[in-house]
Amino acid sequence: MTNHEIGDDGQGTAEGGEPRSRTHTWTVGPPLAEYTHLTGEEILLEMIAGRIQEPAICSTMDFHVTEVKPGIAVFEGEPGEHLYNPMNTVHGGYLATLLDSALGCAVLSRLPAGVGYTTTQLNVHMLRPLFADSGLLRCEGEVLHLGRTMATAEARVVGVENGKLYAHGTTTCAILAPRPAA
Repeated sequence: MTNHEIGDDGQGTAEGGEPRSRTHTWTVGPPLAEYTHLTGEEILLEMIAGRIQEPAICSTMDFHVTEVKPGIAVFEGEPGEHLYNPMNTVHGGYLATLLDSALGCAVLSRLPAGVGYTTTQLNVHMLRPLFADSGLLRCEGEVLHLGRTMATAEARVVGVENGKLYAHGTTTCAILAPRPAA
């Protein structure tokens, strides 16, 4: 197997490139069960304020929730070459995960205390390639429907500096009733 490294220009350079490394850290916070007295919006606002630990996926993928209001959640992130696929573009899974996070948190922002959700369907449309130098991305999710057992939402991923639409998506989420204490 040949070792390929990604060059600074975003193009693959064959053998002999300098190896790169990336380290990220995270803290596993208390289980969300400790926050069942908070609404979904309150949980997200506490994450933004740093009083509740954000999920580890945020550190792994280098994106974070930056804004929330009822029915809307905004994430921002900056892709890097550590996310490259064999085509030397950012893997589509990054965009899918960013969308899923904003979509799900938009739903969470409308949920009462003790009620959760889980994604049951995710639809993603990728419109253009994303590179390590594409810059800061903004993903805004918005709830379209919130029922007793199901919610839907839509989101868009846009480049902050260039205004380009990179992807958009929708979700269906199951609404999870509070679980009885064990």
